[in-house]
Amino acid sequence: MTTLKEVKTYLNYINGKWTPASTNDVYSSINPANKHDIVGRVQVSSKEDLYVAVASAKDAKNLWKNLPGSTRGDYLFKVANVLEKRIDEIAETMTKEMGKTFPEAKGETARGIAILRYYAGEGMRKVGDVIPATDSEALMFTTRAPLGVVGVITPWNFPVAIPIWKIAPALIYGNTVVLKPAQETSVTALKVIECFAEAELPAGVINIVTGAGSVIGQGLIDHPDINGITFTGSDQVGKRVGQGAFARGAKYQLEMGGKNPVIVANDADLNLAVEATISGGIRSTGQKCTATSRVIVQSDIYDTFKEKLIQKVKEIKIGDGLQNDTWMGPCASESQLNTVLSYIEKGKEEGATLLVGGKKYDEKGLEDGFFVEPTVFENVSNEMAIFQEEIFGPVLALVKVDTIEEALEVANDSKFGLSASIFTTKVGHMLSFIKDMDAGLVRINAESAGVELQAPFGGMKQSSSHSREQGQAAIEFFTSIKTVFVKN
Repeated sequence: MTTLKEVKTYLNYINGKWTPASTNDVYSSINPANKHDIVGRVQVSSKEDLYVAVASAKDAKNLWKNLPGSTRGDYLFKVANVLEKRIDEIAETMTKEMGKTFPEAKGETARGIAILRYYAGEGMRKVGDVIPATDSEALMFTTRAPLGVVGVITPWNFPVAIPIWKIAPALIYGNTVVLKPAQETSVTALKVIECFAEAELPAGVINIVTGAGSVIGQGLIDHPDINGITFTGSDQVGKRVGQGAFARGAKYQLEMGGKNPVIVANDADLNLAVEATISGGIRSTGQKCTATSRVIVQSDIYDTFKEKLIQKVKEIKIGDGLQNDTWMGPCASESQLNTVLSYIEKGKEEGATLLVGGKKYDEKGLEDGFFVEPTVFENVSNEMAIFQEEIFGPVLALVKVDTIEEALEVANDSKFGLSASIFTTKVGHMLSFIKDMDAGLVRINAESAGVELQAPFGGMKQSSSHSREQGQAAIEFFTSIKTVFVKN
């Protein structure tokens, strides 16, 4: 058992210095695989601490935006190199703090390195176009201006990749940043910022302030010197972020989750569909915004698919993510475990049939962790909570349909529209899915949870604010177009 005295206390990073919070209060981040293991202590900061960070970012913004894009890119390359040297350490911290398996954590950290290098290259790409002017003696063109100071609010499920895919484009396009990470994974986020500090970015360009969302998150929303806010999290909180930013004229970007379907057509490769459904829905304990949660299967192959799926689900090895043979780790927190268990009970109460799983997993040696069994329901109807609401856990809801047209209708019966996938060999089904599926990311013969860093990412309906993250599309949020007219 780890005692409080043996655990490192991590400070905020403000204006190029590691800084204790004014409150002298700390939060203990615990290992969800063993609640007695304290990963680290982080600052429970006040609004006053946040204001110092925002002022620091504001003071640094002119120096930073006036550097050549290539110079800003050089800094990002340095950060990537530092992160690469520390990949195992940071991945292990992520596993201890969030619960995902070490291979997944290492893969996510590697992705963060790739994102940094991708955006480092953006510093040498064009930022505007020449436009013909009606005056033959004039020159007209566009350029781009950074927003200024950007507030970044990130969730606990991807504590390396999501902060980096927001911070890297913000910086390369000339903004300065104040990061508010999720409390549950603040130690991992702070270790990422240590890499920025080691790369010696100018003071004030990157800042991190840890603490409660009601204090630090709300403070970013309300602060008049925060020019833009990029947020990933629940739709309830995201709506408050958007409303607050809109009220004072700040730009905002929201990614707010999904209730992602997979359609399995009667001509599909069933083994491939089963593997992808399990990977997309249960890997990372279902704690992905793009995770598969609704499995819509044509009736004439339904029973075969169900049998194969249940067999594979029963084979899943649950355990501590640092163990080599673990396939699925714990829920990220006791709160999240209780949320998942409550949805499982709702499913049973509303009349769905529980096929496998459905309970807290507390085998010998895992009693002190937040483990839940992978769970599959059938006889799920559209009005049920497990069909409509985001669970963020390893829970799959099977729905039987007769036709692809019906499958698309069922798949679109959701307030969310983030990602979706279909398994089919028929080009006609593929084309119908691409055209009619209301989701920002559609994948064919691949799991719903795949996201490529060089491609635009975002959802439709209530999954997002209709902007896009990642790839070159990120420039649209982090800058404003400036039209220039020059006449001698």
